[in-house]
Amino acid sequence: MFSKILIANRGEVAIRIIRACKEMGIQTVAVYSLADKEALHVALADQSVCIGEASTSDSYLNAERIISAAIITKAQAIHPGYGFMSESPRFAELCKKNGIDFIGPSPEVISLMGDKDQARQMMKKAGVPVIPGTDILKNPGEAAAAAKRIGYPVLIKARSGGGGKGIRIVTGEEELENAFLTASHEAQEAFGDGAVYLEKQINPAKHIEIQLLADETGNIVCLAERECSIQRNNQKLIEESPSPAVDGALRARLTDAAIKAARAAGYCNAGTIEFLLDTDNSFYFMEMNVRLQVEHGITEQITGIDIVKWQIRIAAGVPLDFTQKDVVIEGNAIECRINASSVGRVTFLHVPGGPRVRFDSALFTGYAVPPFYDSLLGKLIVHAKTREEAIRKMHAALCELVIDGVPNNIDEQISILSDKRFVKGDYNTNFIKERGDD
Repeated sequence: MFSKILIANRGEVAIRIIRACKEMGIQTVAVYSLADKEALHVALADQSVCIGEASTSDSYLNAERIISAAIITKAQAIHPGYGFMSESPRFAELCKKNGIDFIGPSPEVISLMGDKDQARQMMKKAGVPVIPGTDILKNPGEAAAAAKRIGYPVLIKARSGGGGKGIRIVTGEEELENAFLTASHEAQEAFGDGAVYLEKQINPAKHIEIQLLADETGNIVCLAERECSIQRNNQKLIEESPSPAVDGALRARLTDAAIKAARAAGYCNAGTIEFLLDTDNSFYFMEMNVRLQVEHGITEQITGIDIVKWQIRIAAGVPLDFTQKDVVIEGNAIECRINASSVGRVTFLHVPGGPRVRFDSALFTGYAVPPFYDSLLGKLIVHAKTREEAIRKMHAALCELVIDGVPNNIDEQISILSDKRFVKGDYNTNFIKERGDD
């Protein structure tokens, strides 16, 4: 087992990893930008190293500086968290070259699954259902011909990256050229790769993902599904597990497809297979996330399995000590992402408590939210015996959560949770748009 791990991230995910390491008796190294010198993850780590100015290119996206920090502190492994370096094959390769373990899949697998076109082709061969679509398109003319053949509406999607960038919905031919060029430009700016392809838009649909763990010996275990359909601009707002739309038979089919996908990719470590589920319970592979997911906590709540600890163990060569039949779903968990709508300083903070209420956050009274990074302030997670109870518990927790000084979306989350469609579990990815909140 590792004796020291560097966390190549910031905010709540860095704290989440630091806490897991402390429980495992592993020393931690935090890296930080000048904007984060007073941040909580810096204070909680055993050691900390400043790696540059506030901009991400000078700090959290500067691979060489992060590697140098690991070398000088003698960290044996690096955990990338999510975002930043977590899906960079180049960074994983740099770790390997410098004799540092990357806590995640191999550079080759990251590269393969990061190319959504190649990933789709692989899934087809593996017998995993994929959305009808195209290979990489050279120009808007090719896209127009393909869209006419497949039928509108369609999605123009970037080959690389994620987070909802480089995606455009096209409902008719008159929109296609502008959507193609805009998606390609956005992808080039965000990921350095402007290649795009086209997919049939499955609508209405639910966004269902399967969390899995895979070790070096080839064991793959799925930890049930998460429902992630409450989204704005492809950014998730609320997640729950298990999904109200998934029964035992459908879960078995999703699990089988996820295992096929991970095995085809030669996957090792924690990963997530994302599917679209249509109205007749047919599902289609979208992509594989080769990292820890923001919403991993709700899976931990219903299974009792610490995903971060298992990421570390697997990277150290420890095989899984449980099988698929050992995974038991207990109760229901819901996560609300608490996002800032602008920067500010936290003048007062009150965090809700009670049994099975969890707030993963880096906030403290007096903390100034910097303008340079993600707007996520924290993740409020609750766990209860039933979905109905979990909704009530989350409603109470949201009403109790106070973050003064930083404009945020707590009131919006209360409103969503009170919506009759959410209460019934009868919602899809159009939910926010249909409410007029888009």
